[in-house]
Amino acid sequence: MATYEEAITSVYEQLISSWNDRDAKGMASLFTESGESIGFDGSISKGSEDIYAHLEPIFRDHPTPPFITKVKEVIFLGEKAAILRAIAGMVPPGGSDINPDLNTHHTLTLEYINGDWKIVLFQNTPAQFHGRPELVEQMTDELREQIKTD
Repeated sequence: MATYEEAITSVYEQLISSWNDRDAKGMASLFTESGESIGFDGSISKGSEDIYAHLEPIFRDHPTPPFITKVKEVIFLGEKAAILRAIAGMVPPGGSDINPDLNTHHTLTLEYINGDWKIVLFQNTPAQFHGRPELVEQMTDELREQIKTD
């Protein structure tokens, strides 16, 4: 039986797999009924139907690059709530390396409901590190290591 931390990490992996597979329904199904997604561009979608409606045309009309990710930590906020933090980068279509301009911090807030962990909030925050290029390079190198181990 999976631990709660493993179950939470699995939800995140399903979210990323759904993005990488361009599966809007799969992504939306991981959220609570009132869950929110805040995209890389700051757009907000609320509820699984709105999240699906936001993602479906993106996946249909744009060649979205897949995420390369690394979970940094899972923090519990009591028995039925948790936060997962991860870093992510993308290798653009036709590319062979991570584009540092697309690096991001992923934050998920999850709630344990009826035996399942569901996403209450997914925030995708650009990791620009203004004026600190060494931090961009450090994050990019850390993500490149994930490519080598996958």
